[in-house]
Amino acid sequence: MNNLDYGIIGNCRSIALISRYGAIEWLCLPHFDSSSVFAKILDKDKGGSLKIFVNEKSEIRQFYQKNTNILVTRFTKGEDVFEVHDFMPRYRNGDQLVYNPPDVIRYIRHISGSPVIRFSYDPRLEYAEHKTYTFKENDYIKSYTRRGPYDSLYLYTDFDRDKVLQGMEMTITADHFILLSYHQKILPQTVERSYLKLQHTKVYWLNWSEKTTRYVQFGEEIVRSALVLKLLSYDNSGAVLAAATTSLPETIGEERNWDYRFCWIRDASMVVRVMSDLGHHNVAQRFIRFLLNQISDKDEKIQIMYGIDGESRLTEKILRHLDGYEGSTPVRIGNDAYRQKQNDIYGILMDVIYQQFKVFRTTLQNSEALWTMVRNIVNTVERNWHKPDRGIWEIRNENKHFTFSKLLCWVALDRAIKVAELISMDYIIPEWTRLKEKIREDILRNAWNEEVGAFGQFYGSKDMDASTLLMEPLGFIDAQDPRYVATVRETGRQLLRDGLMYRYRNRDDFGEPSSSFTICTFWYITALYKIGDRRSAITLFRRILSYTNHVGLLSEDIDFESKRLLGNFPQAYSHLALIETAIILQEGEVTDEEAILELLR
Repeated sequence: MNNLDYGIIGNCRSIALISRYGAIEWLCLPHFDSSSVFAKILDKDKGGSLKIFVNEKSEIRQFYQKNTNILVTRFTKGEDVFEVHDFMPRYRNGDQLVYNPPDVIRYIRHISGSPVIRFSYDPRLEYAEHKTYTFKENDYIKSYTRRGPYDSLYLYTDFDRDKVLQGMEMTITADHFILLSYHQKILPQTVERSYLKLQHTKVYWLNWSEKTTRYVQFGEEIVRSALVLKLLSYDNSGAVLAAATTSLPETIGEERNWDYRFCWIRDASMVVRVMSDLGHHNVAQRFIRFLLNQISDKDEKIQIMYGIDGESRLTEKILRHLDGYEGSTPVRIGNDAYRQKQNDIYGILMDVIYQQFKVFRTTLQNSEALWTMVRNIVNTVERNWHKPDRGIWEIRNENKHFTFSKLLCWVALDRAIKVAELISMDYIIPEWTRLKEKIREDILRNAWNEEVGAFGQFYGSKDMDASTLLMEPLGFIDAQDPRYVATVRETGRQLLRDGLMYRYRNRDDFGEPSSSFTICTFWYITALYKIGDRRSAITLFRRILSYTNHVGLLSEDIDFESKRLLGNFPQAYSHLALIETAIILQEGEVTDEEAILELLR
């Protein structure tokens, strides 16, 4: 395996990664950011997994049940055929409360013949830091740790539990189940009960997908990406995760390995805007409540990221006992980037608040709280917009006057003014308009590099940065403005490589970037389309769609040479950009024949 060939299942509480051969190789319980139960993806020997062994001549195919987050792995050897339906239960009970326990269910469906199967059950709790003990007890198999933090896991099944534990062969002639749970079950667990949960979960996801706005072109890709974004939203708080994993490297063998199981304000806000456009307004409203809970005081400093329950301290720790994904160390949990100052988050946050006022009905109490947040953000921007920061890419060791950060400070004022207009707070508009124009003039004067003929990465820089492509989508400049057109062309000249984009090329804390940052390619495609290069945009879009994995998922990065997926997975940023780009390209679709001819040129 060399391409993050995993499907994901989840229930807005946690997520499991399942290899295309049916092995669960990443699972944290009971929540996204809990310690791992299985972490083979981060250490092949010590991480732990739940593997399925079949005849080596078996054909294995993996796919999603259409419009659901139920993953099917089909094993075929002649007449011997069975399927594993993997899911985490999620559905509404009779009282309309969502049932989403910290459970993984593997429903083994017998199709034909007499397939022979065996399991390797090897849980390694608490990131495999200490020995995990596993034994049969009562009607379940229990695993637990004795050293370090106490943790435990329960496995229920109608297979012979001794044979499961010992990895012995079993013949399948009927349906079976395996249920992994963080909790001991009160009711008896049977194959019938697991089947019922499977059907309830299927209906839930079908209903959810049915509510998603439909598009003629790229409809399946949009729905699959929306389902991914839904899985990355956390029911308990309304937070939206950047990704489901930690320490999957941006480049194999390098140190760019981070824990992404947290809520970045920037990423989450963009996800919320996209999900609102797709008709899933509850995601947006739950995230607004999350924000109000974090920023309740008038002098509260806004962090760039929070824990999924609103934790403000995300202390970083290195797990030195794990070898890392394909030997890429260190393996990190926690993320010290929470300490960083990034001025762009104010604009992103304000844009979401503006959408809340513009699109959704809200209570007077919420409106007043949001208006207080708007005024606090403007005050913060007024104090900080002219200062250097670490920028959107979280440069760890140097502050600069990044163009994107200045741009988003302008966005913050622009959207604040629009909010004031919506709620008739006209008295403040002239003052805010003066500040908005001051920031705009500063950007046009200092970010533009006359020698290069484009807007640079930071003031005085000749280097390009893909984030400047957002100047038009964010409303700062017209798509036909010669300065924007020139910036798009120069960005492509400096950063485009074989149809994929660098986010920047200049050296940072860890050397020169060596992989493509997936969202940047989507930004470039959108920019090309906006300046009128429709054919190139659609050609590049179709090309990047071909780099998704076998079930349509994307990570943070793509390797330029091999086109393999890299970085944390699945990445919210990448999937939201896929959706946005697909929607923009709807009117510009060309025929398959035209696209093929373009690719051959």
